[in-house]
Amino acid sequence: MSGTFGIIGLGTMGRNLALNIEEHGFPVVVWNLETEWTDAFLREHPKGKFTGTKTLEQLVAALERPRRMMMMIPAGAPVDQMNQKLTPILEAGDIVIDGGNSYFEDTRRREAALREQRLHFVGCGVSGGEEGARYGPSIMPGGSDEAWERIRDVFEAIAAKTEAGPCVTHVGPDGAGHYVKMVHNGIEYGDMQIIAEAYDVLRRGLGLSAIEAADVFDEWNRGPLESFLIELTAHVCRILDPETKQPLVDVIQDKAGQKGTGKWTAQVALQLAVAIPTIAAAIDARVLSSLKDERVAAGRQYPATDPRAPFAQDRDRWTNDLRDALYAARVCSYAQGMALIAAGSAEYKWNINLSEMARIWKGGCIIRARLLDPVRQAFTNNPRLPNLLVDPVIARDIQGAGPGWRRVAAAAAAGGIPVPAISASLAYFDSYRTARLPQNLTQAQRDAFGAHKFERVDRSGFVHADWQITQGS
Repeated sequence: MSGTFGIIGLGTMGRNLALNIEEHGFPVVVWNLETEWTDAFLREHPKGKFTGTKTLEQLVAALERPRRMMMMIPAGAPVDQMNQKLTPILEAGDIVIDGGNSYFEDTRRREAALREQRLHFVGCGVSGGEEGARYGPSIMPGGSDEAWERIRDVFEAIAAKTEAGPCVTHVGPDGAGHYVKMVHNGIEYGDMQIIAEAYDVLRRGLGLSAIEAADVFDEWNRGPLESFLIELTAHVCRILDPETKQPLVDVIQDKAGQKGTGKWTAQVALQLAVAIPTIAAAIDARVLSSLKDERVAAGRQYPATDPRAPFAQDRDRWTNDLRDALYAARVCSYAQGMALIAAGSAEYKWNINLSEMARIWKGGCIIRARLLDPVRQAFTNNPRLPNLLVDPVIARDIQGAGPGWRRVAAAAAAGGIPVPAISASLAYFDSYRTARLPQNLTQAQRDAFGAHKFERVDRSGFVHADWQITQGS
């Protein structure tokens, strides 16, 4: 035996995780389907404590028992195929970790199947991209308590570190880790869309250049909005295209892609009856962005609005208002994500600690942000907090940001600048704080056309009305 931890798959993430693990004192055994990748990896790192293997049997034989191995391969069928190859050659107590973006229901199925064979299966979310994998990601493992105790030393060593500790925790049983990673990515969708809308208002509404917008984002990154994505936005707005010498962001086609985790977040939210309008608006925005030819044609059919007219005066005030709108909308995105994690935890009996989720997202991951400090504190103070918006500290901040938030949403609408996530966040906030919504009319309609019944405000129970004769004057 020559290794304490195995990596299956030497793509960018697998390679960097292997280097991270070895650097922290754990000899690593590596395997890749294309054996030349393994050979190249070993040539590039001749002084590292790596053992290359050509077959899965060699990989298994080279690992200390109980074996620990992490798959960094594409989600879906490849994971099932790898499990089918591994299970016959493993022994009771061995641990197989899936570090890809797998759908959590698939992880639950796989964990149950391997458990029957006395093997441990860990669905593990990993966030931070290739740099995080190399120098410290945020890690979200699910699975059994026994598996966690066996892999804990490696994961705590390689995870990002903050003043609150290593950015890893045992999320919960079976699919809990991949579920939380899915919601993390949903929050990421919302966050990115909100930032894109702020950028659009800065550019088209206030008439700023990309470099001037970068200065604004830099300023915002020194306050409550401080985060990886705000810092990254300032950086990318400054990069020049070597061909045109224009800001590179200006020559990128305005069509955004997606890999599926955002869609899963929306689907699960519908299943669990959790409102996530900010995240859903971000998904819709990416879908609409793909309709480039249709959008160009539609733009020729409708008269243009002047996006700068509503923002004509006092640029500094509008910049401050936009900062407030971005902050408040971002809080709503986190609130929706946390509500969805809580709902999943209750549905699947995972007992997820929301305060811990905020803690492990503080470093390494894409949504790391100063905002996670009050989020963590909110769920530390009240683990049963029904929604982040009712935490007293968060409520105070939202109250302060409210006027600017509303002014930005209204001015953007007047100028024809779409801000779907900012607007959806505002509607979510207003709906959540409204004691009586107009769904009394919705229930009346449902009962009138379909006899679906309704509840009265003055008594309990469901009733049906005769809408043919019960009419007002």
